[in-house]
Amino acid sequence: MYKILIADDHPLFREAIINVIETGFSDCQTLETEDLDSALELAREEEDLDLILLDLNMPGMHGLNGLITLRNEMPTIPVVIVSAEEDKQIVLQAITYGAVGFITKSSPRDQMTEALQQILAGNVYLPSDIIRSSQPERRRSRHNNDNQIPPELLSSLTRKQLLVLERMSKGESNKQIAYNLHIAETTVKAHVSAILRKLGVHNRIQAVLSAGDIDFNEYLKR
Repeated sequence: MYKILIADDHPLFREAIINVIETGFSDCQTLETEDLDSALELAREEEDLDLILLDLNMPGMHGLNGLITLRNEMPTIPVVIVSAEEDKQIVLQAITYGAVGFITKSSPRDQMTEALQQILAGNVYLPSDIIRSSQPERRRSRHNNDNQIPPELLSSLTRKQLLVLERMSKGESNKQIAYNLHIAETTVKAHVSAILRKLGVHNRIQAVLSAGDIDFNEYLKR
């Protein structure tokens, strides 16, 4: 059974996300709070929490400072930001500061359910529209982009690894990649690990952002 803490100061949204969780997960316990202090207190009391869904703008948060505080005090509990904020820089900063995902409150029910499934399965979730929205800007700043993958590192990837990275850049989960490439999910996980190692990045979000302006067709021609 999953135990999830929902920390949000809007009762209607807490009710809505609880409905999403109860519909998408047959065996799940939810706890509620409306400010950072009570979220910290509950997290200390409930040592078996599987996930915290954290509103970015509730009392006590002070933007991403609340996330940093929570991660420092409860480093073993995964935290997902659930917010109306859709600025890609805020989203990426949240991941940098330790969130394992970012779900926008405007997301459709099915997308929220899929995001939670990915996160509870141990993956990091970043909205695919955020990934896509970052790409034009990255192309414009190609020459100043320190995160761009050097050609020699891309050349070290096998054809199958390039195909997996391409699917990752579209926001697909391991399960979706496995289905689309007709391979086992365990094989996808092995490819993802190899991709991170070869590109010298720490997680799939960094890999995806680095791959944002790559023309995969050029590399897949070889």
